[in-house]
Amino acid sequence: MEQINITLPDGSVRRYPKGSTGLDVAKSISEGLARNVLGAVVNGQVWDAHRPIEEDAALKLLTWNDPEGKAAFWHSSAHLLAEALEELYPGVKFGIGPNIENGFYYDIDLGDKTLGEADLARIEEKMAELAKCKSEFTRVPMAKADAVKYFEEKGDEYKLELLEGLEDGSITFYKQGNFTDLCRGPHIPNTGFIKAVKLLNVAGAYWRGDEKRKQLTRIYGISFPKAGELQEYLKMIEEAKKRDHRKLGKELELFTFSEKVGMGLPLWLPKGTMLRERLEQFMRRAQRKAGYEQVVTPHIGNKELYITSGHYEKYGADSFQPIRTPHEGEEFLLKPMNCPHHCEIYKAKPRSYKDLPLRLAEFGTVYRYEQSGELHGLTRVRGFTQDDAHIFCRPDQVKEEFKKVIDLVLYVFKALGFENYTAQVSLRDPNNKQKYIGGDELWDRAERDIIEAADERGLQTVQVQGEAAFYGPKLDFMVRDALGRSWQLGTIQVDYNLPERFKLEYVGADNQRHRPVMIHRAPFGSMERFVAVLIEHCAGNFPLWLSPDQVSILPISEKYADYANQVKEQLQEQEITASVDHRDEKIGRKIRDAEVQKVPFMLIVGEKEQEQGVVSIRRHGAGDQGSVSLDEFVDRFKGEIKDYLG
Repeated sequence: MEQINITLPDGSVRRYPKGSTGLDVAKSISEGLARNVLGAVVNGQVWDAHRPIEEDAALKLLTWNDPEGKAAFWHSSAHLLAEALEELYPGVKFGIGPNIENGFYYDIDLGDKTLGEADLARIEEKMAELAKCKSEFTRVPMAKADAVKYFEEKGDEYKLELLEGLEDGSITFYKQGNFTDLCRGPHIPNTGFIKAVKLLNVAGAYWRGDEKRKQLTRIYGISFPKAGELQEYLKMIEEAKKRDHRKLGKELELFTFSEKVGMGLPLWLPKGTMLRERLEQFMRRAQRKAGYEQVVTPHIGNKELYITSGHYEKYGADSFQPIRTPHEGEEFLLKPMNCPHHCEIYKAKPRSYKDLPLRLAEFGTVYRYEQSGELHGLTRVRGFTQDDAHIFCRPDQVKEEFKKVIDLVLYVFKALGFENYTAQVSLRDPNNKQKYIGGDELWDRAERDIIEAADERGLQTVQVQGEAAFYGPKLDFMVRDALGRSWQLGTIQVDYNLPERFKLEYVGADNQRHRPVMIHRAPFGSMERFVAVLIEHCAGNFPLWLSPDQVSILPISEKYADYANQVKEQLQEQEITASVDHRDEKIGRKIRDAEVQKVPFMLIVGEKEQEQGVVSIRRHGAGDQGSVSLDEFVDRFKGEIKDYLG
């Protein structure tokens, strides 16, 4: 029998009969491994574990511990959900059912039937029943004409529309049990791997994300190979509800929304504004030390500015409608990005190679018309502020400047307790280059600059194709919060294209004109999104230097109100934010309320404190800290924050 060479991740090469599967390879290594294999990566592509390998290949076996393994598991769970729905709701039509970061969903059309949260338990039971059948997921290549005929007979217009964009010869169906679906795959070996399922919620979703199309029913779920893992996940979900930034934002009086102001446009309350200002103060201080110059640009710009930059072409559909002035043909846009404005600042005067790098920074507010169904608290809004900066430099300075920005991003993460992160090199999609501006040579150079800079800073990186910005590749920092959830926060981008589009120049040492390179960077990213993630990461227990309420002064009774006010005035003179709780409540109630409000320090004042000129300290979550003079407290306080706010 003809043999093929299989190269394993450790570099070893084994020979197997042609047509062997990933599962065959797993069994040859150990039965225990074979029982846990969910799929395989064959020559860089994720395959079903039982798909035959017909030629020499590099092979990696996938288990639940691999992201690709989880993706296949959750994608298969979406098909199991669809099978259950088809049995329970005959005639149901299916949109798409992908895996997502945590779990899966399926968009369905039930016609005149409705489905709510109360129906989920019954669907879960049917899924569990079907999973026990251990039905194999079978991949079936299908001619386009046959695929069209199949879904015409089913009367499923959604699958027929999906087929329109597929070429004959590239279409596959997957079957399990009595269910058949149009699907590229891959899938796990059989439904028996799915031991625990929880359907989480029901939502509405427009077909293909178009508000003008029909609204389908979207069912979200998650599944696991062990029941215990589901229980752990559900506990995490409960903790996440307690930490929800929308809930805590209201309780801590940080921000609000108003329908009269507009959906997705947050209103920052005094305490939230103070938190934002402290973040800005922290970043401005770090930027000054790093040689940045602060600028301010308008909230709008002439439409021609964004046509030049390419933003109108790429973001026009997601922008607010143009603002038309009384002048014929004159149109402005709410700015979707700050970078075009910074390019014009660069062009305001001639530049020499000696002027570079020029680092321009701005806390600039930008606007995107996100669909109403996608708005979510502060994490998805229509108006947000970026801690934006653009570094204009010579090509020979790119790598060094990029490394300095990496240092700044890591400094921010350390200061705010984000210790678990991954650096993602976001590259363009080589099979869809029309999504991007600029030629291959500049893109290759920019991608190489990023990869080398990240390597020289010792970052552990992953490379992902198709995630680049339209004008250049980038390094995205994917941060895991206290609950293990992943968020994209800081980003750094190398751009050879906007300088070309804006005809930016500098005079080099050779007295010739040259194009600078732009580095776009935003360690916080969106201030709104960053604050939301920070709230949930620390459950509203902000670091002392950042907390909007730093000290609550609690007089034991009204007799000590004057002394409490004196303490407050002295603290404010030291730029420490303090308030006095003058309510006619017992001291125990005042302490409990300050704890609920997550105030870092409580200073209790009564007869002894007034006579001795001291304060009794309580620390949030830590209890009594003893009595000290006010000067000693101020020294202690400033010692804790000196590294952040100076």
